[in-house]
Amino acid sequence: MKILVVGGTGLLGGHAALHLQSLGHQVTIAARKPAPATTAMAQLPFIAMDYVAGTVTQAELTGFDALVFAAGNDIRHLPPEADAAAHWLYANGEALPKFFALARTAGIRKAVLIGSFYPQIDMKLTESDPYVRSRHMACVGARALAAPGFDVCSLNAPFMVGSVPGLPSPIFEAYTAYAKGQMGDMPVFGPTGGTNFMSVRSLSEAIAGALENGQSGEAYLVGDENISFADFFGLFFKAVGSSTVVPEKDQNHPLMPDEVIYAGRRTPVSYQPTADAQQRLNYRRNDVEHAIREAVAQVLESQAQAA
Repeated sequence: MKILVVGGTGLLGGHAALHLQSLGHQVTIAARKPAPATTAMAQLPFIAMDYVAGTVTQAELTGFDALVFAAGNDIRHLPPEADAAAHWLYANGEALPKFFALARTAGIRKAVLIGSFYPQIDMKLTESDPYVRSRHMACVGARALAAPGFDVCSLNAPFMVGSVPGLPSPIFEAYTAYAKGQMGDMPVFGPTGGTNFMSVRSLSEAIAGALENGQSGEAYLVGDENISFADFFGLFFKAVGSSTVVPEKDQNHPLMPDEVIYAGRRTPVSYQPTADAQQRLNYRRNDVEHAIREAVAQVLESQAQAA
């Protein structure tokens, strides 16, 4: 298939693009800016595209068989001085479904949206949090466009871990520095609670599975391992060779702030993907620690090369 991966310069989209290429698909990536020259994505065809600005044309989407959308907006994408709620509700809730409608008009036959697990684990969050509400609007709006000749499904993913060779990751660089004791006097602990984590490798496999076997109109709650935040940080300490036991504390953590734990620090999130999702999407499980080891190894290698 000729596949367009929107958000194909980032961690999720970039990994998916390379995985789909390895399966023999013709992959083009799209984003606001090209992929870093240090990544394999830089060798893929690229289209400069900003769906939020509404400047994408039908002609740019014509000729593709499938769309993978990994460019949903979150706290990292807020423009300076922007009202967060207004931005998310527009970018995810309005602009994203409009983009999917344009893709349908352009003749794309299959589309996979990478969404968020939050609306699917607790619908009450859509009432209290504008970000979660925007993700719900995106999921519902995109799937509502499903029609004969335009199959759409959503993969609603949890906290993601992993790496793409050559792609910098500020958050995993910070986690690695934390585990190596390079964050000054930042105390060692994990905030109370935990969540589901998933590797980008597992998600890429699920994306490929969705393109082949996904049921149109379906929202698949994907995920892998339920891990406490303390144990999650502990995996980074383990990856750098430290035997430190990370305790749990009911406190806001600078590297896992309450602002990104939408279910609430004291509300652990635990679930298992349904049997139907696992069968149709056919992705690997128990891959989180391996993905963290790879991410840490990449950070350490990059630091060694820069020294």
